Amino acid sequence: LFLLAGAGLIVYFRYEKSRMERKRVTEATKGVGKPKVGGDFELVDQNGNKFTGEDMKGKYALVYFGFTHCPDICPEELDKMADMIDLVKEKNGNVMRPVFITCDPARDTPAVTKSYLQEFHPDLIGLTGTWEQIKAVCKLYRVYFSTPPNVKPGQDYLVDHSIYFYLMDPEGDFVEAIGRQHTAARAAEIISAHVNDWRGKLDRS
Repeated sequence: LFLLAGAGLIVYFRYEKSRMERKRVTEATKGVGKPKVGGDFELVDQNGNKFTGEDMKGKYALVYFGFTHCPDICPEELDKMADMIDLVKEKNGNVMRPVFITCDPARDTPAVTKSYLQEFHPDLIGLTGTWEQIKAVCKLYRVYFSTPPNVKPGQDYLVDHSIYFYLMDPEGDFVEAIGRQHTAARAAEIISAHVNDWRGKLDRS
């Protein structure tokens, strides 16, 4: 009996240590007045509707920046993102809003983005806008990208950009960056742990 009680305490203290570490990371990423990562923006979704930073709130948002003409990395990461969506949904329900923001607005129109994302997951929200709007939202998320601002129709080029998933909490605050080194399963564990720690309102519809 004492051994069981001792084992239970060890598990509890390990859980609390992990929870406090997640809380420390979350609090450290919040700036004074404005968040260090993220913020309000206005873009257009794959259906041509206005989408702002406010529309991401209510659920945990998972944000990825990429482009539809990406030959390898973006498809690999979006496949992983699709697995993450399903794994989190299986464990926590419909608590996540997955968002793809293009770094290549000249080619990634709403129609092109919609067709592209259908290959990965039906829950994905695709966002595009003008070059200036994309530059502004990339600056908010501290995303580096090298899309040329004045490209000619039909011109072929590649886009260099940061490769992270940005996890935002239901109030729009940055929680954690998930990199390429994380498997879908590990990333889903990280997201689920934050979801379980959340004590505020959370849209599960």
